[in-house]
Formats: sequence, C-alpha cells, structure tokens
Amino acid sequence: MANKDLEKLLIEYEQKRRRAQMQFEQKKEEVYKNIPEIKQIEEKIQKKALNKAKQILNNETVDIENLEEEIQQLKQKKEKILKEKNITLKINYECEICQDTGYVFEEKTKMCNCLKQKLLNISYNKSNLSNLQKENFSNFDESIFSSKVDIEKYKLNISPLENINNIRNASMDFVKNFEKIECKNLLFSGNTGLGKTYMSNCIANEVLKMGKTVLYQTAPVLLETVIDNKFNKYKTADTNNFYNNVLEADLLIIDDLGTECLNSMKNSELFTILNTRALNLNNKITKTIISTNLSIEKIFGLYGERIGSRIAGYYDIYYFFGDDLRFKR
Repeated sequence: MANKDLEKLLIEYEQKRRRAQMQFEQKKEEVYKNIPEIKQIEEKIQKKALNKAKQILNNETVDIENLEEEIQQLKQKKEKILKEKNITLKINYECEICQDTGYVFEEKTKMCNCLKQKLLNISYNKSNLSNLQKENFSNFDESIFSSKVDIEKYKLNISPLENINNIRNASMDFVKNFEKIECKNLLFSGNTGLGKTYMSNCIANEVLKMGKTVLYQTAPVLLETVIDNKFNKYKTADTNNFYNNVLEADLLIIDDLGTECLNSMKNSELFTILNTRALNLNNKITKTIISTNLSIEKIFGLYGERIGSRIAGYYDIYYFFGDDLRFKR
C-alpha cells in the first residue's frame, strides 16, 4: 500500500512541477512581449555563458573574473527593471526546497519533508489533521473563555481566560524555539472540551508551515500500531516503517494519553518512544506534545517512575481548566 501511495504522489509531484514550469514559461513570454529589454538582457547573458564554455573547451585563455562581473551586472540590470515594474520572474513551486520533485540532495539523496508529510497523512494521520484550516492561532477566540476567577471551583487564583492566554503564548514560544535543543516538550493536561486538541492543532499548523513533519495519533492507536508493526501482524515487507516515523517525525502529537488499555508491553514501548525523542537519540531534534486528562501525579501512579520522570523532566506542563467549550462554539 505504501509503495502505491508513493507512486501516486510522485505522479502528482511531476504534474504540479510541469504545471509550475509551464506557467512560468507563459509568464516569461508575456514579460518578453511587454518588456523586450528583458529578453535582450537574457540573450546577452546566455551568449556570454556560451562563449565562456566554448573558450574553456578550446583551451583558450578566459578572463573568468571579468566575464562573471559582466554577467552579474546584466543580471542586476534585469532585476532592477523587473522590480520597477513590480514583476517577479521565477518558477512558483509548491515546495521551494525540493522544487516539487519530492527529493533533496544533502550529501546523499533523501525524501523531502513535504513528501514525507503527505505519506504520513495518508497512512497515519487520516482525519487527525483535518481541522487545521479552522483550528489555528489566527482563528483563536479568547472570548469563549471566562474571565472570572473562581478559586473555590478551580483551586487557582487566575481565570480560565488568563490561563489559556498563558498557554497560547507558551505554545507560540514553543513554535518559535522549535529547533532549539533546550526547548522542552509540552504536556497538556485537563478535562475533555477545554481546548487541548485545538491548541495542539494550532502548533501543528505552524510547524507544518516550517516544513517540518507532524505525526498525530491517539495513544491507543499509536501503541496498538507500534506493537502490531513490531510483530508484523499485517505481514508487510517493512515492519519498521511506522516505528521509524514515530521516532523520527519532527513533531509527534500523542492525544488522549491514559485512554489506552495499558499493559507492560505498551508501557515499555511508550517509554522507548518518549525517551528516544526527549534525548534526541535519533540524531535529530524531535519534539513531542502529549494531551491527557491525567494530572502529572496520576501519570506517575499509572505509568510508573520511568515514564513519569521523563515527562516531569523533559516537558513543560500546562493545565487546562474552565467550562466545556464544546457547547460554546
């Protein structure tokens, strides 16, 4: 299934690459028609570059420094004219990193994050990231949170509004400092319907814009799938593919921790995932967000010292409280 998905995506990539190049050629012809000087300058640049190549092949003496300076002056002249006309003459690839090929070369050829993310969405994320257009920082509505301080009810001396704004600011800082090793992971704790998933989606949205990969799974599905793949339940050729994605995704979001049917095997796999990602043992900086109804004390009680200490030490913990927002939207 994965190979078929990849083949289909690569066909789509080739189509959009050709489309971008065709649109560029059409725009270039239009610019040539309206500003003939641009075409003349480009022809001069091509001629000088061609003469340079011929002279090198014929073992003739070439004043490379002077020639490159002349070419650079022509390019600057062209850019000045285009800037004055407010025209940008470049191919608009969907992904500028791989130029819509799906692959980049960094010492060796590797899959671009844009292609990795599409495969993750097809194979694992499914509907988990479907609300990103609606659930983002731009659409964040603080008016649905109460500004009333209720110490008796919440045992805290700040309002739900002040609290959620603190969490939003912390989440934005998390995105800003995402690539810094000292930036901690996040644990969102609180009852259902208080905005934990929404905030996770806000972060996922921004991280995706940075060209990073995001894997979003509920704890039950994540741990079941890891174990199923480990024992090759589905008889696939690549049993490590999902596990590698879990360990290596730039951002892993584990939703609903505490709702899985826990056993020793799942506990062990969860520790390995959290420990590997927290310590960046996969030779890259990876971040994790955990969303749960459990308090940190209950996490220690349910999962034990090893997992509890990993979360306490490597995660910034934020508590969501207030009224159920599902009835306010």
